Amino acid sequence: MLVELIFYLFAAITVGAASMVVISKNQVHSVLFLVLTFFSTACLFVLIQAEFLAAILVMVYMGAVAVLFLFVVMMIDLDFAELRKNTYEHLPLGIAVGGVMLVEMVAIGVTYHAPEHLAVATPTPEGVHNTLALGRVLYSKYLLPFEMASLILLVALIGAVVLTLRSRKDRKRQDIGKQLARTRDEAVEVKKVKSWEGA
Repeated sequence: MLVELIFYLFAAITVGAASMVVISKNQVHSVLFLVLTFFSTACLFVLIQAEFLAAILVMVYMGAVAVLFLFVVMMIDLDFAELRKNTYEHLPLGIAVGGVMLVEMVAIGVTYHAPEHLAVATPTPEGVHNTLALGRVLYSKYLLPFEMASLILLVALIGAVVLTLRSRKDRKRQDIGKQLARTRDEAVEVKKVKSWEGA
């Protein structure tokens, strides 16, 4: 009963944090809620005894959130002085998110070794750990959807780069095609200079 209550609590936190990622108007708040969403989802994976997925979610996604935020900052025009000035405004939300994550870690530690466990969705055969079972299912039964998801992510990445690549008037860019298409008259200009008689 306790494990099920904690499971539903984590699920509610995950859905609420994911909603706040979309609703929040501040980029910093969205990133903090995104971290909480990933961490709560990892706790859900631990509860159903999928430790490998939980570890991958924490290491890959939560570790990449900082890089994601850096890309967002680089792609949009932000006033860094204004962002530094308002740093302390984000401190209460950061402390609150950290507190929720700490409570979730304590709850996971208490329930992980509890006698009652949630039923595993697909029981693995004896002697096969969940990482091997996941690899067998992912690269055999779901190989085509896995490859299609990879292609969709690649197209999304290229689309994001194309959409954010904009020309700025205050910067000079190199145009290889224009350089190769130049004629000699456009590239070279002969000037007549008076000779200095004393040379």
